[in-house]
Amino acid sequence: MTWGEPGPEGPPTCPRHPGVVSYVRCQRCGRPTCPACQRPAAVGIQCVDCVAEAARARRGATTIAGGRPVTGRPTATITLIGLCVVAFGGQLVIPGFTGDWIFAPSIGQVEPWRFLTTAFLHGGLLHLAVNMYALWIVGPTLERVLGRWRYVALYLIAALGGSVAVLLLASPTGGSWNVGTVGASGAVFGLFGALGLTMRRLKRSDSQIVLLIVINFVLGFVIANVSWQAHLGGLVTGSALAAAYLFAPRHSRTPVAVAITVVVPLLLIVLAMLKYAAV
Repeated sequence: MTWGEPGPEGPPTCPRHPGVVSYVRCQRCGRPTCPACQRPAAVGIQCVDCVAEAARARRGATTIAGGRPVTGRPTATITLIGLCVVAFGGQLVIPGFTGDWIFAPSIGQVEPWRFLTTAFLHGGLLHLAVNMYALWIVGPTLERVLGRWRYVALYLIAALGGSVAVLLLASPTGGSWNVGTVGASGAVFGLFGALGLTMRRLKRSDSQIVLLIVINFVLGFVIANVSWQAHLGGLVTGSALAAAYLFAPRHSRTPVAVAITVVVPLLLIVLAMLKYAAV
């Protein structure tokens, strides 16, 4: 810190508290700072005005996607995991819970909320554990890069895209029309696609995430009762959103992000309506 010296007009006084003598000066602006206005800094003392200005500058910072930087715990990821765990608990203890919220093409037109709620249900403890582990591994990175609202929007819209893909690829005359699908894997595949594009945006190798996507997508054809349709829909939807978030021109990141977040769900809704109209 800097110690003030008496000037020709008398001892230095705090500009915020006239009349209060202070020989301590702010390390940033150099003004006299009384004890009430002093704030400890990494080096020396700063005044409350400089601390507030620094805080405003931090709030104005953005990530490569135009979102606010996320520090501390990945609260959005933790919340999504918590919702899935709570929903799974409901499946275990509440009779008919799964049947009330699961999605199947045959019932989606009458109860459209199932397109989204089904992404919080799971077919067993292992199914839940695998999806939540993947979410925990991938989610925090994307939450920091995209910012919280973009991240949550991408997750939910990718989940919606997975359900819409199940509908679009189901035959009204086949057994798949009445088969229910559950799980967050459509949303997780959307995050996989977003992470791959993030690596490319940061000019880092995306080979590992691409290999992960390929392996998990192939497993959808090898393992029974796995909805590759939901994986495909979530991957395409999440990748489309992430591309807009990450590669929009710097000066228009927020308008582009808002527009794509509105347009993609509307497009999915229109596609679902067209499918039902053709049945």
